[in-house]
Amino acid sequence: MILSVKMKKVSIKNYYDIRLRARYEINLPLFVLLIPAHLTMADQVNEFKLKNPPTDGISAVKFGPNSNQFLLVSSWDTTVRLYDVLSNTMRMMYNHSSPVLDCCFHDSVHAYSGGIDDTLKMYDFNASAETTVGKHDAPIRCVEYCPSVNVVITGSWDQSVKLWDPRSPCSPGGLAQPDKVYTLAVCGDRLVVGTAGRRVLVWDLRNIGYVQQRRESSLKFQTRCIRCFPNKQGYVLSSIEGRVAVEYLDPSPEVQKRKYAFKCHRIKENGVEKIFPVNSIAFHNTHNTFATGGSDGFVNIWDGFNKKRLCQFHKYPTSISSLAFSHDGSTLAIASSYMYEFDEMKEVPEDAVFIRNVTDQETKPKS
Repeated sequence: MILSVKMKKVSIKNYYDIRLRARYEINLPLFVLLIPAHLTMADQVNEFKLKNPPTDGISAVKFGPNSNQFLLVSSWDTTVRLYDVLSNTMRMMYNHSSPVLDCCFHDSVHAYSGGIDDTLKMYDFNASAETTVGKHDAPIRCVEYCPSVNVVITGSWDQSVKLWDPRSPCSPGGLAQPDKVYTLAVCGDRLVVGTAGRRVLVWDLRNIGYVQQRRESSLKFQTRCIRCFPNKQGYVLSSIEGRVAVEYLDPSPEVQKRKYAFKCHRIKENGVEKIFPVNSIAFHNTHNTFATGGSDGFVNIWDGFNKKRLCQFHKYPTSISSLAFSHDGSTLAIASSYMYEFDEMKEVPEDAVFIRNVTDQETKPKS
């Protein structure tokens, strides 16, 4: 579990202790920090680091809905930042009163964000104005936009999911969850929610009166991230124990036979296997392949349908906390941010967002 107490007001001075408490309660397995590998010449050409990064842990990176130019970044430093990736400049920034745990675009000029202050905010980039949309009874862990139903969705540690109408400052509906919400993902007009206790719930957003499917994660340890295939056939789920599961939404036995899980983000040294959490998953919208980022500092690209790893990038300075492909799949944003797997360090690596121009050779399934 992530936090066992509610926090209404968190000052900049004491939220560090809260984050440490959050890490302790995750019950992570043993992790080991590895020495960064050198970049190849191809890496140096295809990749660069954003200027003016957040000054504390990066919680989420999200590209705009129709462009690879703008990137939204939320952080434990209480900020949400808008970057122009093409010019490598920070265009705008706004604040919450406490660390921000997630953010999303509604359209090209409106962003939503939520975090430890229990508050959902909307920011209008054209007007440079923010609006408090509503609140949960505990920190907001997830913020997503569902274009097919036109709702902003928040998942909270108060064991609820709320739906917010962007046209009016109110919540048209709420969905009670069995435990704290750790992750959620939109799959067309369906919503997949991952909670504490390894529970997975599938909701039909057109009819929220009942849960469409109740599942238990096929992985034995805590769920870290869920993301849905662009073709809407299923989802990928990751855990803190270096595993990823590929699941299908069709409940028929014939389709369910196709689901599987595999180990990843593990390194053997001196006969000992060191296991790392898989913190983030991001899908390529065109190829239906996906990237995973782990606390080992590596990013892998996978072909889930053919059960193959397509490539692995160089090692980044520290844990990969978030990943996002642009809508056309040409660009991958990679957040490298220490997630306190080793508690407090004397020298914490700098938080950074890397922008990588990816190719079909790296992301397209091999024929």
